[in-house]
Amino acid sequence: VILTNAHCIEWHAQVKVQRRGSDTKHLAKVVSVGWECDCAVLTVEDAEFWDGIRVVQLSKKVPHLEEPVLCVGFPVGGDTISVTSGVVSRVEVMTYAQTCAELLGIQIDAAINSGNSGGPAFNGAGECLGMAFQSLNADQAENIGYVIPTVVIMHFLNDVLKHGKYTGFPTLGVETQTMENAILREAFGMQPKQKGLLVSRIAPTCAAAKVLKAGDVLLSFDKEPIANDGTICFRKHERVAFSWLVAQKFYGEPAELTVLRGGEVLELKIEDFHPAVPLVPVHIFGRVHESPSYTIVAGLVFTSLNIPLLRSEFGEEWDCEAPVEIVHRVMHHRAEAKGEELVVLTQVLAHDLTVGYEDLENVLLQTVNDVPVRNLRQVVDSISGCSSDYVRFGFLNNLVLVLRRADIDKATAEALEQHNIPAATSPDL
Repeated sequence: VILTNAHCIEWHAQVKVQRRGSDTKHLAKVVSVGWECDCAVLTVEDAEFWDGIRVVQLSKKVPHLEEPVLCVGFPVGGDTISVTSGVVSRVEVMTYAQTCAELLGIQIDAAINSGNSGGPAFNGAGECLGMAFQSLNADQAENIGYVIPTVVIMHFLNDVLKHGKYTGFPTLGVETQTMENAILREAFGMQPKQKGLLVSRIAPTCAAAKVLKAGDVLLSFDKEPIANDGTICFRKHERVAFSWLVAQKFYGEPAELTVLRGGEVLELKIEDFHPAVPLVPVHIFGRVHESPSYTIVAGLVFTSLNIPLLRSEFGEEWDCEAPVEIVHRVMHHRAEAKGEELVVLTQVLAHDLTVGYEDLENVLLQTVNDVPVRNLRQVVDSISGCSSDYVRFGFLNNLVLVLRRADIDKATAEALEQHNIPAATSPDL
């Protein structure tokens, strides 16, 4: 198989690969994609491609600081293969830009530019210690590039082998507060030698919600002690965020937690990890139809809220540019049950029935005929099953939009024809 970055094949229609020194491009098939870890596995059915090819050996350990590293790729500035060298500068849990997942990463000082993505990084023994995938902009810092370590890559590959598909990197699904303040520790009944994290909030749909409570002090995870600053021992003289300990698990596996609750130490067990339901998905890949869900009602375009939509509407700085009510929901609200999502009126297409409603764009839909909205499917069903004369849409801040039920079907067909839209709803609806 061929290993590359997930963002290299994002939105692909066709993927072609070419061996160094060859003038032939071969059609490749995407086997599996891990969006959180920014990894993807490809294969080529043409046997000619694999003839005489050398296999890369993945290193079984995370490199230490100052170990030499050699990055190979095809960065901007030319068409042939490029090699840059440097050393390992830092090893820590970091944010993967593709989906903002927190996983272990390697920082190096070798140049990594656009085109290096998916290329291997070799150590002094010729083993692959990771895969280049992102870097800091030159206006922020110089010579800072990042490599996905082989432990993350192997977790991705083992996940695919174990489950037959990529399921992801587990998270505990809780929000925590550090316990570095002595008075805070005393108030929660911690002994002088006890260390841990205060559980401040728990996602209702996560696996830990069955055993943890807000106000618990998390002392250890799988018998590994957690420090007051939220770190665990990684190697001698090195510590990383305890979330890396959780991320090394697989969905479906159990986990043991030690907590302090009301001054009493309890041993708790998560029977099987499962992902929490995202209220606002970070990406829309992996669904049956990898396209946005939407419905059009007489020129009103409703869709489920997700991060790609916010990026397309407001840019990469959407958390500063989007309406504050939407940003607040994204940042601070959590799904209470499976199937829950936020529905937004993203735009109003020109039509006689929508006159005067043009300014109602990018607003959250809260009710349809005074019934709270749970998801986009419910909106479609509520409109089609409406028996009253009017359909009343209630938005945030008590904004109201009303359509006559008898006019909706005809107006929807006219709006689709006028704007050359093939269907009133997305395939999943």
